[in-house]
Amino acid sequence: MNQPLAYIHPQAKIAKNAVVEPFTTISKNVTIGEGTWIGPNVTIMEGARIGKNCKIFPGAVISADPQDLKYQGEETTTIIGDNTVIRECVTLNKGTNALGYTKIGSNCLIMAYVHVAHDCVIGDNVILANSVQLAGHIEVEDFAFIGGTSAVHQFVKVGAHSIVSGGTLVRKDVPPYVKAARNPMSYVGINSVGLRRRNFSSEKISEIQSIYRVLFQSKNNVTKALGIIETEFDATPERDEILQFINSSSRGIMRGYNQNSI
Repeated sequence: MNQPLAYIHPQAKIAKNAVVEPFTTISKNVTIGEGTWIGPNVTIMEGARIGKNCKIFPGAVISADPQDLKYQGEETTTIIGDNTVIRECVTLNKGTNALGYTKIGSNCLIMAYVHVAHDCVIGDNVILANSVQLAGHIEVEDFAFIGGTSAVHQFVKVGAHSIVSGGTLVRKDVPPYVKAARNPMSYVGINSVGLRRRNFSSEKISEIQSIYRVLFQSKNNVTKALGIIETEFDATPERDEILQFINSSSRGIMRGYNQNSI
């Protein structure tokens, strides 16, 4: 159902049961899936690909041009998965030629005043709390939570099932399953509450905790810690995910809470 006071470009493709409220603007080269609600005063620009059963609240600007001087008007997209909620005044910029798209996964909650810059990739079931600011080329993996007013440096990667405390300056990669807080940002334990909520067993949580104790609490450098983890811990999906994440880190991982003074 489309309101007569909304502007919808004739080339936009909108599912019949999607709802577009008054004073919203939808440009050409936009697709909107079944059951999605677009609130009043939303601006959806070229290249938006919005899934099913999403909710986009007033003041949001979806798929605006990147704030990147290298962008030359190339055709790129912003992809939003199914069942994702975009709250008031969120800004999602589309990609550049570097990746070609900015992507938000399914079942995400993007709270008010969040900014997601060009070429970011956000996984499924991610929560970005109020006023989180993501620079370009950031990756946030499934089930991660970033607390309000946190600012994340370009090219940073935030691992799956991790939680970043509100107000954190995230300049280094945050490995999966951990809690990150303090200034400068440090490891402060594993996200045991979140893992229990997602049905991780006590044994699995203990395994993850033991791995990070070697990495962050035993005064090993990263290279030595990785060698210990690889040789002394049985291969499991979680162990291998941690090793792969750290080995592939381009910015380096955050420090342990007893390492910032080293």
